[in-house]
Parts: sequence; structure tokens; C-alpha cells
Amino acid sequence: MSVVTVTLRFFAASRAATGLDQLECVSDDEPTLGELLAGLAPANGTDPDEFERMLQRCSFLVDGVTTRDRSTPVPAGAVVDVMPPFAGG
Repeated sequence: MSVVTVTLRFFAASRAATGLDQLECVSDDEPTLGELLAGLAPANGTDPDEFERMLQRCSFLVDGVTTRDRSTPVPAGAVVDVMPPFAGG
């Protein structure tokens, strides 16, 4: 077993909802995208239900590859961009 570090980067509405630009996540095993997202919490003042709805609308780039599949494994050293819909999309 080795320690896995992944960087989550937040953009637009996801940045506002988390209150973060980025977050380093550390795990004992290679996490899935869903496991990483389950560890997120809304920023103070952000409604938890709205936070969950925002995450459901997001797409994600895992090392530059677009996915919405939360079972996607995220390898050590990966960068995950959390991308909410832009321009109403």
C-alpha cells in the first residue's frame, strides 16, 4: 500500500461552492472520482443541497480527459478539474 496524492482544482460555481481554488487529497489507495467528491464539503454559508446539485451538474477533467463517470479511478499525482456548466450548459 502506498500513499496517493491527488489535486482537485475548482472553477467558477464549484470554486464558490467549496470556497477553495484547489485541494490536495491524500488516500491510502487509488481513489475513484466519486470517493474524492464524497469527501468534499460546502463552504460556510453554502446550502448543502445546492452544493450536491452543483456537483451533479459538473463534468470533470482527470489529467485533461473529460469524464462524468464517478467510478473513474484517479491515479497518484493526477489533477482533477471540477468544471460546472458554463453559460447555462
